Amino acid sequence: MLRVAVINDYMRIFQTVADWSVLDSFAKVDFYTDNISSEGEAVARLAPYHVIVSERDRTPFSRSLLEQLPNLKLLVTTGAVNWLIDLEAAKEQGVTVSYTGGVPGAAPELTWGLLLSLSRRIAWDHAHIRAGGWQTKPGISLAGKTLGLIGLGHIGCQMVKYAKAFNMNTVAWSPNLTMNRADAAGTTLIELSDLLRISDFVSIHMVLAESTRGLIGAAELALMKASAYLINTSRGPLVCEESLIHALETESIAGAGLDVFEIEPLPKDHAFRRLHNVVITPHTGYITDEQYSVFFGEAVENVVAFARGEPIRIMDENNMIAALMDKK
Repeated sequence: MLRVAVINDYMRIFQTVADWSVLDSFAKVDFYTDNISSEGEAVARLAPYHVIVSERDRTPFSRSLLEQLPNLKLLVTTGAVNWLIDLEAAKEQGVTVSYTGGVPGAAPELTWGLLLSLSRRIAWDHAHIRAGGWQTKPGISLAGKTLGLIGLGHIGCQMVKYAKAFNMNTVAWSPNLTMNRADAAGTTLIELSDLLRISDFVSIHMVLAESTRGLIGAAELALMKASAYLINTSRGPLVCEESLIHALETESIAGAGLDVFEIEPLPKDHAFRRLHNVVITPHTGYITDEQYSVFFGEAVENVVAFARGEPIRIMDENNMIAALMDKK
């Protein structure tokens, strides 16, 4: 019998979104809902398992960890991209790494939700009414405002369409963005410094790499208007948290909408939990019922195929890079 661990189930729903019973004849499946916070904890938990199904971007599978999992034969990650897995080390250890597909559209929808919550004070008014109050102060209209997009891949292009529906102007920048690509998406390519200066909302849609880590720091935040909002639904380390906290505390920008953080889950004593001008969500930009049905339905398929000796959806750096091309 294969021993299968399904980890990182923070919402306690992975068991219900796919038919795991098809594994019953050859595998025993255990579900874990807590956060694995250290390599030592991961080794203690996962060493007995032949198969691990991991939600993407939650547990790093480094060379060191993989070398301490002698029974592991198949590692399934949800989504087509997971830079937290050392693929070379996995190959050396004889571990097959497989991925799943997904449902497009979830991330830009949540991003726009954060933008609306910021502009119309939805989160604050909701909390105020729940506490017994009523009206507080007005929000702002979106028509005529400028949305600056840092990154113009699939998500950024969708944001352009949403902005047009709200009669907003858009501008965009990324290191590799060309004028032709921007024109095709219906927006305008400008320099990052200019984008930060003129935008009423700055929304980040970039891939995290060494070249983009800390892309938005103190100098960049200082260019933004005092009335502007920053939105990040890509990766926390794209923004220097210390600098952003300072900008929010001093109100040098109006506020922020954040779905991603330097450390996840977000520590209970983190400043973002108390700052009055922040709307936060728990890295759920890509999570919907439909998304999870695909993620874990295909994860089950991957385990079945592996057990038959015919593994599918094999992950390598080439297919991860191809998947990322939409996001740049």
